[in-house]
Amino acid sequence: MTRSATRDRAATSWRITRSALLLTDRHGLDGFTMDDLADAAEVSRRTLFNYFPGKLDAILGDWPVFDADALATFRAGGPHHDLVLDLRTLVTPLFDEKISDRELLSCSRRVLLSAPRLHSLAHERYEALSAEIVEHVVVREGAAFGAAGAKVAIKLLVALFDAALDGFIHDADEQPFSHHFDQSLRTARSLLGASS
Repeated sequence: MTRSATRDRAATSWRITRSALLLTDRHGLDGFTMDDLADAAEVSRRTLFNYFPGKLDAILGDWPVFDADALATFRAGGPHHDLVLDLRTLVTPLFDEKISDRELLSCSRRVLLSAPRLHSLAHERYEALSAEIVEHVVVREGAAFGAAGAKVAIKLLVALFDAALDGFIHDADEQPFSHHFDQSLRTARSLLGASS
């Protein structure tokens, strides 16, 4: 698949997910059909099912895939030689498009909190992604660091990410997400007595 085709596919997938989020926010999870979703996303029913098998998958969107070069750099100890910063560098591109729209982020949070089935599936996906990242951290940091240390690092990253999202969503000055993440990281390091 060419880069252009990959970008087109990603754009269509994101348009479907964005439409699914907005429909769920307005009508509830059971308040619209897949035909309604196809219409809202301006795709055919067949195209919709080529992208997602059902509503829950459409709402949560595509499974994130790490950039191969970024993953190789991370596993080799880079790019900053700081595990938390490097995790941020590795993971943030997976969500770049999804964390650029403050209103849609607020919508996503409302949708996740309002639909237990969706919340449960999102948690399953988070656990699977976390397990994948743990494997990469263990390769990077070595067996002595272990899976327990990797899990703590990932939980810390998730907490920082969540705090940064709160700041980003409610920021009247509209600072970028990276500003809020870095601020959360500085606060965490200060609280833990580490140098920033």
